[in-house]
Amino acid sequence: MSTFKRKRGGPGPGDKKSKKVKFVADVSEPPAETNQEKTNEVTIPPPVSMGKWTNKERVLIFSSRGINFRTRHLMQDLRNLMPHSKADTKMDRKDKLFVVNEVCEIKNCNKCLFFEAKKKQDLYLWVSNSPHGPSAKFLVQNIHTLAELKMTGNCLKGSRPLLSFDPKFDSEPHYGLLKELFTQTFSTPRYHPKSQPFVDHVFTFTIADNRIWFRNYQIIEEDASLVEIGPRFVLNLIKIFQGSFGGPTLYENPDFQSPNMHRRQIRLAAAAKVREKQMVKELQKMKKAEANVAVDKDVTADVFLTPAEEKPVHIQTEAPEPKVVKKNKHKAFKRQRMQMARR
Repeated sequence: MSTFKRKRGGPGPGDKKSKKVKFVADVSEPPAETNQEKTNEVTIPPPVSMGKWTNKERVLIFSSRGINFRTRHLMQDLRNLMPHSKADTKMDRKDKLFVVNEVCEIKNCNKCLFFEAKKKQDLYLWVSNSPHGPSAKFLVQNIHTLAELKMTGNCLKGSRPLLSFDPKFDSEPHYGLLKELFTQTFSTPRYHPKSQPFVDHVFTFTIADNRIWFRNYQIIEEDASLVEIGPRFVLNLIKIFQGSFGGPTLYENPDFQSPNMHRRQIRLAAAAKVREKQMVKELQKMKKAEANVAVDKDVTADVFLTPAEEKPVHIQTEAPEPKVVKKNKHKAFKRQRMQMARR
């Protein structure tokens, strides 16, 4: 019976190089020839991976002050979906955005998702590669959290997701840059201490109406169908900067309309409708006033008048004869006539 033995002078157990081993006979068996020993040597290829955590991507997810409950729940959902993420306290509004790079350095993070709230109704998202850039600024719209959707899909906490991108990401250069930025930010590193060795859900990034639509689906094992888990939101690109939270502008979205301008157009449209209604009412009042004007002379009064024949003027010189009035006998009443008829 032969045993498996490592050759002397070979690499140790921690090395990733190939190993040379040979089959050595037991003591009970007779010694073999030297030529046969050379033929018994087998080269074992190095392992594909030793299970070490090499990709040290860490994402810092936090926000500024003034966010609402929906944004807070969205941040918590993203932290649960991304085991390589870290949290931090809210940043003051007075601080400049360059302070975020220092916070990332303190937290030992090289990626950042920063939610910036303005006027307590507009939400902006910064996706940045700290500290050298690039960074992208988005307007976040149509937010629906996990607790709000109540979808039937489910996935293991800490599992690694697949990333699915729309084919339009390869058509234009700024979309290609965003694709690489999203890949490095949302993909969970392999062998991360907080991750699980499973792939049971997929993040989809779809481009429609010049916006990026984010969805999260569960992969069902039986038929590989997809069931939505949540959360869901829409990203409207504003600008792409060369640096982290600033620097030269690499791309600016020409189709972007600020929320302030959108609300202003809505107010102007509502005011135009009110003015139109007021004008209609004034016209109706003017028509009623014209209809109620009193007419002094009837225009149609002379339509049926015909000229009469002229008669000579007759002057009466004698007094007219008196008219003879006939006196009627007393006529009995109806009751008396009836009594007389009965008699």
